[in-house]
Amino acid sequence: MGEVVIRMLAVVAALCLLPAAPAWAAPDDERPQRLFTFKDAGITESSGLAVSPTRDDVYYTHNDSADTPTFYAVDGGGRTLGTFQVRGAEARDWEAMAATRDPESGRGVLWFADIGDNLDGAWPDISVYKVMEPRTLGDATLPATRYRFRYADGARNAEGVMVHPRTGRLYVVSKEFAGSVYAAPKRLRADRVNVLRKVANAPLMATDAAYAPDGSSYVIRTYFSATLYRPSGEQITRVTMPELEQAESITYTRDGSALLTGSEGARSPVYRVPLPAAARPSPTPTPTPTPVEEESTPVAASRSAGLTANDVLIWLAAAVAAIGVITFLARRTR
Repeated sequence: MGEVVIRMLAVVAALCLLPAAPAWAAPDDERPQRLFTFKDAGITESSGLAVSPTRDDVYYTHNDSADTPTFYAVDGGGRTLGTFQVRGAEARDWEAMAATRDPESGRGVLWFADIGDNLDGAWPDISVYKVMEPRTLGDATLPATRYRFRYADGARNAEGVMVHPRTGRLYVVSKEFAGSVYAAPKRLRADRVNVLRKVANAPLMATDAAYAPDGSSYVIRTYFSATLYRPSGEQITRVTMPELEQAESITYTRDGSALLTGSEGARSPVYRVPLPAAARPSPTPTPTPTPVEEESTPVAASRSAGLTANDVLIWLAAAVAAIGVITFLARRTR
């Protein structure tokens, strides 16, 4: 019941609060295309998605809550190449993952975010697990380093995690009506709780996020669309997404020219969505500041955050609609 209410409220609010500016839509010859469908019967709630940083045509995913600390490697046809257990990890509510390359060893690094909290304070802290990418693809159990976190401004629900490929800095994106991007400390500590601090704003009800392979942009997914940002927090554009049963995951392709997005559900599809030229990596990208480097100058974040009179009216309309939804559901479930 609670989850149904949350999702219906998200639909109502999102429809009311979608930006007036149109989203970028690809030309007919660059429309979203289904890349593959998960074949494994064990992948029923694909909630995180990442491209292998070291292997061609290998993708990683994991299920949502109510599962063990498990992730899967699949090929470009959606066939499972290996099922991996994460030793010593919990799986309260795994919601997202990211993949980077270790600058010293060159090995791939996988990050699994146990950050879901539908009660916005049910857990005293949240966790992200760092796992070295398996050297061989096959069923195995892998060790992990656990990093615990808390928010500087109070507990909240989140479904997005991203790691800057150049700095290695980790970010969590909250899933709220007024979402936020939170930065982790530059150096993570495994022996104590790390503090997450807000550095930018995020769209309402964000379900995932990812950094571009060259660090030149990041994307935040919602149930309805995806929004691209400069590392400073400045919005680039919205990108139209394919219709999915429950859009939960997003990541970039290895070359950064397109997005991959997936959904929960048995035998769920993964789509490839081309990016506009302005959002694709340049051959020699210019280094840009990350959101955390804008903390001392919050103007970049506030440009997209200020509430106008029109925003207030829209919020009131969304609230009225939400009350109607709750009343309807309450009557139906007496």
